[in-house]
Amino acid sequence: MAVASAEPVGFQPRHYHIEHALRRRVRILVPALRKDFERSYILDILLRKRPGVREVRTVPEIGSVVVHFDPARLPKINLLALLDAVIPNLGQGQPRPDADFGTEASGEVKEVSFAVEGMTCASCALLIEISLRRDPRIRDARVNLATQSALVRGALPKEEVYASVERLGYRPLPMDTVAQRKLLMERERQHLAEAKRKAVWAVVLSAPVTAIAMLEPMGAFWRWAQFILSTPVVFWAGKAFFTKALKLAKQRKANMDSLIVLGVGAAYAYSMASIFFQRPYLYFDAAAGIICFVLIGRYLEEKAKGRAHEAIRRLLDLQPATANLVREDGEIVTVPVDDLQPGAIILIRPGEKIPTDGLVIDGLSTVDEAMLTGESLPVVKEAGHPVTGGCVNGNGALKVRVDAVGADTVLAGIIHMVEQAQSSKLPIQKLVDQISGVFVPGVMGIGALTFAGWMLAGAGFTTAFANAITVLLIACPCALGLATPAAIMVGTGQAAKRGIYIRNGESLETATHLTTIIFDKTGTITEGKPYVTDFRNGSELDEGELLGLIAAAESQSEHFLAKAVVAYAKELGGAVFQTESFAAIPGRGVEARVAGRDLLVGNRAWMEESGIDLDELQGRASTLAEQGKTPVFVALDGQAAALFGIADRPRADAGAAIARLHKLGVKTLMVTGDTEATARYVAGQVGIDAVIAHARPERKLEIVNELKLQGAKVGMIGDGINDAPALAAADVGFAIGTGTDVAIETADLTLVNGDITKVADAMELSGFTIKVIKQNLFWAFGYNTLSIPVAAFGRLNPMVASLAMALSSVSVVMNSLRLQNK
Repeated sequence: MAVASAEPVGFQPRHYHIEHALRRRVRILVPALRKDFERSYILDILLRKRPGVREVRTVPEIGSVVVHFDPARLPKINLLALLDAVIPNLGQGQPRPDADFGTEASGEVKEVSFAVEGMTCASCALLIEISLRRDPRIRDARVNLATQSALVRGALPKEEVYASVERLGYRPLPMDTVAQRKLLMERERQHLAEAKRKAVWAVVLSAPVTAIAMLEPMGAFWRWAQFILSTPVVFWAGKAFFTKALKLAKQRKANMDSLIVLGVGAAYAYSMASIFFQRPYLYFDAAAGIICFVLIGRYLEEKAKGRAHEAIRRLLDLQPATANLVREDGEIVTVPVDDLQPGAIILIRPGEKIPTDGLVIDGLSTVDEAMLTGESLPVVKEAGHPVTGGCVNGNGALKVRVDAVGADTVLAGIIHMVEQAQSSKLPIQKLVDQISGVFVPGVMGIGALTFAGWMLAGAGFTTAFANAITVLLIACPCALGLATPAAIMVGTGQAAKRGIYIRNGESLETATHLTTIIFDKTGTITEGKPYVTDFRNGSELDEGELLGLIAAAESQSEHFLAKAVVAYAKELGGAVFQTESFAAIPGRGVEARVAGRDLLVGNRAWMEESGIDLDELQGRASTLAEQGKTPVFVALDGQAAALFGIADRPRADAGAAIARLHKLGVKTLMVTGDTEATARYVAGQVGIDAVIAHARPERKLEIVNELKLQGAKVGMIGDGINDAPALAAADVGFAIGTGTDVAIETADLTLVNGDITKVADAMELSGFTIKVIKQNLFWAFGYNTLSIPVAAFGRLNPMVASLAMALSSVSVVMNSLRLQNK
């Protein structure tokens, strides 16, 4: 195993093995962490607390840790020294702050995800984000205007996070469970209805004010009529603007609402003074019109964003609101799903949706699991079988023991994954955030300069005042703030509808640039439903006894080939034995002790490493490989004992998937632990360019890194534990949804039903999403760049400015919604 030469001379890490160390990423293997979830979690916390560490991925099953870091803030030599100091002390008490671990306050780092009610523009989201990040206990905070949500990681209680948001004038709402998310969707519908009502009344009352101002009738009656009609528009329909702006002003902060309040308040106050002091000019029409157009624009924007939430809404609708709880006395009562606790017994009647994850303890039925697997055929469920919340029960009744509730369910995890992807920020968004951060103060400054400039030019107070208000209104950064998140939200939602679940927006951006894609074979290119075609007994035991020993050893493994062997043994009625010890070696096979006998089951490399003589079986194994079958060897007490030939058909869509990738200019490569002959046979059937066989997990990882060093953008598609390191190292990792949890947790994207044609779909959707983002940014930047000078030079009036500002945001969201047609 090659060790990267990235370490400084004289530095010898003592507690881990460096798999690779690139400029911005280090991957290590820590033997002590293998299958130790608690210490892996502690290491994750300690590393994340270090300034300069951007992301940490731990895979406890294989003791793998991948650290993404900023070399400018955390030089590689310091990171390696930190790892060497931290790893031997894992588990020795709780993580604590010190010189090595950063300056944050002590405590367990938690992730808090919640909805934020009341955000109206990009400056709102940025204000909350900046305010939260100022708390030294908060490691990271992301606020997304398009999804109206926030994600905070820090060492402080959820209640304190909520209080910090409330102080800014916004309302935080929990969204931990599916039921809570459904409630939020209902609140959104109510909020949209209220926004429509206020917008309609604002139009009704503003229209006569504008008409009076245009006709300019003489007399005090018409002046007071404008006052009476505009006052409810400003202080009832526009109350939210004033409330929020005042709260921010008390904390010496400002956002777009502050600009609106400045413009509207100044126009209204000047008009009131004009009435009482008999001045000729009134601006009630501008004050009412501004509120009116802003409310219309935000209603249209919210309505459009509601369409973008369609993917989440469909997922939420999968879970029923109630469940049939079976009490200890046998009585069945209907309770809310959120009231269920692990260990409770629920009854699933025929045709009902399963309310949460659990284990069948009684009954027989079929369950439609299409939401998870994409398979249209129902799956038989009986005692001992797991069921997943959101799936639909068939014609039988099932009694189920609840195993997971709330945020711990599979459905909640899927929804959380989609929401995380929708809330992600692409690298291009950082530039937008920097611009938005100085935008509101800058616009206020430009407004003041506009007023001063017109006054110095001798235009008079009225003209200078009107032009300054126009500058404040036209410069809203809403379109700029929505440009990226709106497109990501719709793009990831579309991906979810197609059965592609994306963990982060970065992978959505990167996917379109992939130049090489590496495929695993078994379970990825092939169906993952292998069956035994040939069996040769080379031992002195009778077939039934030998198959029983092998089945006992393989029954502990999750590998596809192992399942085929176990099924074959059961079919032929092999003897039943208990396994005394078991260990799986990724990329090789298994070793076990069964009924006092030592067994090795795996590939040729595993046998040769273990000193097993395969001369008698090798000829037959070569013949099987040439036929596209995988040879699996068995050694008993150090002697070759048996040979299996196992076939696994390529997926029906594999050839078409590879052809689509080739049309996109992507090179394809199969990297598998199987034999050369078998791998080439399968690759030839589906049209893959090149093959690398006999590849262990570390070799797969090396290949990914070698290609990246050559300048390739690498995608990796796999399904097993042995693929996890390569999935983590690839620019984009695709996991087969029917594969292992480790692979799914490590990858960036999950193909729910294992359809690898979705890889090309993901790449095409990625390309179109980036195109839409660039269009949105071009429009937003162009709009603000052109409109501010026009307003400053007096070529716009305040009402036209507010209408243009509202339409700019709506146009960005509508452009993003074009992704729904892809």
